Amino acid sequence: MKVLEIKDKARKLNMEPVRSNPSEYYVLSQSEVCKEKNIVLLSLIFSSPENGTRRDLIRKTWGNVTSVQGHLILTLFALGMPALVTTQKEIDKESHKNNDIIEGIFLDSPENQTLKIIAMTQWAVTFCPNALFILKVDEEMFVNLPTLVDYLLNLKGHLEDIYVGRVIHQDTPNRDPHSQEFVSLSEYPETYYPDYCSGEAFIMSQEVARMMYVVFKEVPIMVPADVFVGICAKTIGLKPIHSSRFSGKRHIRYNRCCYKFIFTSSEIIDAEMPLAWKEINDGKECSLFETYYGLISCKLLTYLDSFKRFHMGTIKYDVMYLSD
Repeated sequence: MKVLEIKDKARKLNMEPVRSNPSEYYVLSQSEVCKEKNIVLLSLIFSSPENGTRRDLIRKTWGNVTSVQGHLILTLFALGMPALVTTQKEIDKESHKNNDIIEGIFLDSPENQTLKIIAMTQWAVTFCPNALFILKVDEEMFVNLPTLVDYLLNLKGHLEDIYVGRVIHQDTPNRDPHSQEFVSLSEYPETYYPDYCSGEAFIMSQEVARMMYVVFKEVPIMVPADVFVGICAKTIGLKPIHSSRFSGKRHIRYNRCCYKFIFTSSEIIDAEMPLAWKEINDGKECSLFETYYGLISCKLLTYLDSFKRFHMGTIKYDVMYLSD
């Protein structure tokens, strides 16, 4: 009954107060950018205010896609307020030039990432209600938008159930009071978090975003931002859909046919992104064998990279321990 009530509230959601006074909620709102456009995918790239160089690189590569198979795509950058006035002036110039920056009225900091998700979901349901799907993605990611849109077009018949990404199972709250990520029992008493999509990149439909917006105030805000979304999903009776084509936190070692198949890869360095984007858009198709070989190759190399990082981390810990 509660889920049905939430769905009813989502259908009747009145966003006119936000639409009428965007300056109360956003420094930069781009309130007209979606007007009279039927958008299949709205990409909201969560960016740090200081990272103008990275935003320019994304604009020249994967963020430059405006349509796939005739379906419109809109890519915008989601920011909070910077700590420095000089940075704000640079953002204002960048926004005037590109018209693709949304800036919420909150300090952009690690502690405010949940506020950022709330503000940008509010923006999507208020100013871009015609977007079928909403992608939340971090700026360090590489996204294969054409392949992703092709996948989403097959999900159009299930728009009330779409919350998809790399699903994290049985994650536990951090109970260390000395940690920045500490979550107390009073804030979240359960042993495990509900399943949720890794925050580096996930997708929800417009219908799901509206339902999430209805329950935002019911969910504890002092949990990690991606967990917050997962708790909201559970509240509206929704289970996240897992796709291994989302990389989560992992950097996938580059292979052309592998990158043609996957949706995202994390921690792409500036020098690697233009090459990857150029090669996967060169018009050369990958055979079934090439795709299969590419996936095995990049998966194996990715696991080797993970093993090396773990091994190096262990060595550093041992050195620190022995030096004490």
